Amino acid sequence: MSTPSEGVADAATPEPVDLWCAFKRAHELVRARVVADTAEAVGLSEPDLTILTNLNRAGGALRQSELAAELGWDRTRISHQLTRMGNRGLVARERAVGVTVTLTDAGREAITAVRPVLDAAVRRHLTEGLSAQEFETLRSVFDRL
Repeated sequence: MSTPSEGVADAATPEPVDLWCAFKRAHELVRARVVADTAEAVGLSEPDLTILTNLNRAGGALRQSELAAELGWDRTRISHQLTRMGNRGLVARERAVGVTVTLTDAGREAITAVRPVLDAAVRRHLTEGLSAQEFETLRSVFDRL
């Protein structure tokens, strides 16, 4: 007969893998729904939206290496995505010491157009059912991660 002290979890105590599965399920559902809402409304892909949002939050420009680090993307992925976005006039890259990525006027217009849709989608699919305390707790946890 084993006891909880021997590594068998109490039935009321969730296993770490249970938390992982719940997190993954929630992440995938919320991500897919928010992306679908924004893509349908303004025609931006998830990578477009991610880059435009991060550039906008940073005041309109970031070094390419900082942007890649912020997103957790490798150099090849960020470079290819920025090339696609540059070809559509959403961002510009300037080479000096490193590469600086800036929002163009079209990029600013796109992020301005998507912001109300994005805010509504996040509320609808993530925060709508949360109390103010749950919202702050979730934000605190995400900030620590």
